[in-house]
Amino acid sequence: MEKVSIVYWSQTGNTEAMANMLAKGVEEAGASAEIIEVSDASASDLLAQPAFALGCPAMGAEELEDSVFEPFISEIESGLSGKKVVLFGSYDWGDGEWMRTWQERMEKAGAVIVTGAGIIANNAPDSDAEASLKAAGAELAKL
Repeated sequence: MEKVSIVYWSQTGNTEAMANMLAKGVEEAGASAEIIEVSDASASDLLAQPAFALGCPAMGAEELEDSVFEPFISEIESGLSGKKVVLFGSYDWGDGEWMRTWQERMEKAGAVIVTGAGIIANNAPDSDAEASLKAAGAELAKL
């Protein structure tokens, strides 16, 4: 892909850092990355692309942020069939249940999870998360 969109929401900056790591992988693979805060994202523009990334941390009882990100996901959900998607986000408690639930939801909508599973980081992303994000970015760039 020539340009990869990375749409995210971040409260503490950890998921934003993950978006930047993903973008670095895209760019190192020779494509350009567009990092977009979800409040600035266009559902129709995103769905016009064959592949993209979505990032959101775990909130509340291990769920997606509900005032901005969840409504955006609900808006694009019906158009995800056949789309290749990278899911990523950070968490501070629990065991990553929000990501498993989100991944299942996206797969039921017909999305293909590029990495096979969402990429998560406990609080700030560590070197393992960075490596996974860069690899996912490179994979998106090749689609």
